[in-house]
Amino acid sequence: MARFEIKDGIAIIPNGITFIGVYAFNECNSLTSIVIPEGVISIGEGAFKGCCNLTNIIIPNSVTKIGKYAFCGCKSLKSITIPDNVTSIGKWAFRDCNSLTSIVIPESVTKIGELTFYGCSSLASIAIPNSVTSIGDSAFYDCKNLTSITIPKSVTKIGRSAFSYCDNLINIVVDAHNKVYDSREGYNAIIESATNTLIIGCKTTIISSSVTKIGEYAFCGCSSLVSITIPESVTFIGHCAFYECSSLASITIPESVTFIGEWAFYKCSSLTSITILSSDTYIYESAFENCSALTSINIPAQMVKLDGDEFEIDMNGNRI
Repeated sequence: MARFEIKDGIAIIPNGITFIGVYAFNECNSLTSIVIPEGVISIGEGAFKGCCNLTNIIIPNSVTKIGKYAFCGCKSLKSITIPDNVTSIGKWAFRDCNSLTSIVIPESVTKIGELTFYGCSSLASIAIPNSVTSIGDSAFYDCKNLTSITIPKSVTKIGRSAFSYCDNLINIVVDAHNKVYDSREGYNAIIESATNTLIIGCKTTIISSSVTKIGEYAFCGCSSLVSITIPESVTFIGHCAFYECSSLASITIPESVTFIGEWAFYKCSSLTSITILSSDTYIYESAFENCSALTSINIPAQMVKLDGDEFEIDMNGNRI
């Protein structure tokens, strides 16, 4: 097994090394800089995980694979260029690199794994290349400074909560030639075209009148969302759809909606008023849980449904 020397905070990797092993520099707090020599083809799982003082790394063009957790928790890393031959970036690879402001993803990459950039709270922009076909669950979760995303025509799968808690996101565009997703008439959303399901929204989203479903986690963690109009075309509001939208002040659920999912409006702490227009809406019991500012619930005098059971509600929204 190769042994690596660290001198004055700089890791010296000898020539002839082709693989940086699993957890090779794990939690090496003295490491501040590293130059990986040409010839290395793979950066192993957790190779630099928790190197909290690492500020600079140069990855050579010979590298084709960056393993899962490879740079997870490198809190001082500010920028990184992924070389042109990398085809795979493992899950959690850059999780909690919260000083990372820029990253270049080459055209060779086809998949962005789950939680890859989770918690990269300083990342202001990201260019997703046309080679990418899949964006994993929570891939950009809690990237608080991300303001704009463009989904290229190549992307055919976007995972759950891929852009949740991206508080400052204001511009969402899907390439007009994408066959799976669209953003309709520039409404700042990602919509699954075949099902007319809005899967990702932001504080500037307008829900198109052609949308029939608001998907799970669609606006999850969108703390800057103050108001939203749900059109009559919508029949379904998924689990956690508006989870912790802490600035949302009121919501009107149109008569067309027949289902409100579990934790759909959980911890919307500024929500003071709810209006539900249908008497035949299936509502999960936790749909409005921890809405601590809620003072007004307006619903039909007839029956509504909770977890499949019919019940009556008094003027204060209490179950009878």
